[in-house]
Amino acid sequence: METPVFEEFDPASDCDCPGCVHRRHALPHSPTDRTGGRPAAQRILVVAAAASATLAAGHAVPALAVPHTSPHPGVPAGGTGDEPATPQGTKAPLHGPSGKPAKPAGVLKAPATTRAEIINRAKTWIAAEVPYSMNEYWSDGYRQDCSGFVSMAWGLPGNEWTGSLDQYGTRISKEELQPGDILLFHNPENPEKGSHVVIFGGWTDYTHTYYIALEETPSHARRQSTPYAYWSHSANYVPYRYKGLTMSAAEVNPKPAVPPVTPAGAVTPKTAYPGAAYFGPGADNKYVTQLGTMLVARGAGAYYTAGPGPVWSDADRLATQAFQQAQGWTGADADGLPGPLTWELLITGKGRSIGGAVVGAAGPPAASAASHGVPGYPGRGMFRPGATNKYVTELGKQLVKKGFGKYYTTGPGPRWGEPDRRNVEAFQRAQGWRGGAADGYPGPETWRRLFS
Repeated sequence: METPVFEEFDPASDCDCPGCVHRRHALPHSPTDRTGGRPAAQRILVVAAAASATLAAGHAVPALAVPHTSPHPGVPAGGTGDEPATPQGTKAPLHGPSGKPAKPAGVLKAPATTRAEIINRAKTWIAAEVPYSMNEYWSDGYRQDCSGFVSMAWGLPGNEWTGSLDQYGTRISKEELQPGDILLFHNPENPEKGSHVVIFGGWTDYTHTYYIALEETPSHARRQSTPYAYWSHSANYVPYRYKGLTMSAAEVNPKPAVPPVTPAGAVTPKTAYPGAAYFGPGADNKYVTQLGTMLVARGAGAYYTAGPGPVWSDADRLATQAFQQAQGWTGADADGLPGPLTWELLITGKGRSIGGAVVGAAGPPAASAASHGVPGYPGRGMFRPGATNKYVTELGKQLVKKGFGKYYTTGPGPRWGEPDRRNVEAFQRAQGWRGGAADGYPGPETWRRLFS
């Protein structure tokens, strides 16, 4: 099968770091060489121009970028002459500490590896927050862009790009996705728009609408809850499974499940109420996850923008309160904090589920007179040019969930930017607001309507 010609796309970003500013220029520039000679980039381009004169007509020389200053080995990603001119790193061998190729790229072969090894390798870059770059190489020899990240996680013998990764995989369906598989977008018609690849880290909940994406993207490697298949160009992403995948020892010889012997009428530690101290602001433990999972099963899925997790959030409080109200409870009995009776009803599957025919059970509870009139609204100061905080991310995810995320080219992040403002403005105009009421900056009423 002929290898498709695709380019790797750096999703649009308003980041002002030197790397992102560099990529937005039409042509690369380089400072003067410290030795006083001609600029390094100029010398490289002269060599490239001389080499291009010997090539047959119709073959373009890849554009060369100047490496950024980095504490890790960084060198220009050299093209082989048979890829199109692009601003990305092309196929390349691994690079050693000297900044030079450590060895030639291997033949087309998929080394054996397990799912656990793939995920663990990906986590090392995420933990180190490896900075994104299309022409620098991390200390393990892999290029610091999205295809280099997948090449590293899959343990490939060299740095691949988005036009060649599919040769190491087998196409699968959405239903077959498991951690360690990838979602790959090739765009041959317009390579500058959208080409990207991420590692699938698992579904966030049973609806299979959000998953954990492990990816290398500006400004650094990250792990983030992402709508399937991606924030933009969603229909173009194709799932692939690594050809060299093998089963781990645990998968080959799983331990047989032995049902515990429990005295009649006894409550096992797994299902016993852990205590009020495990729930509420600041709580971070497995019981919060278990609570959220049980609430989703009882109709509280709409309260979570991502799958329930171990850190207590306002989504857990609202979901718990909705379940309590579904039982007909009011006042302090429906405060959103699970007590022994709430836990018992959830763990045994008894009581009314959310949405049952009980007064006050339908929809989220009415807003109370909290800060700024809306529970959870952090204040206008969190949404201004230059602001960076978790509330910007929460706002962006909710906008996407409500169908107002078209101005995002990548997933919402913690830094307030023009895509956030334009999406908020679109939501405000959908409410019928005009003028200053639709300025793109969320106030208490915008926040209440978004999260209600």
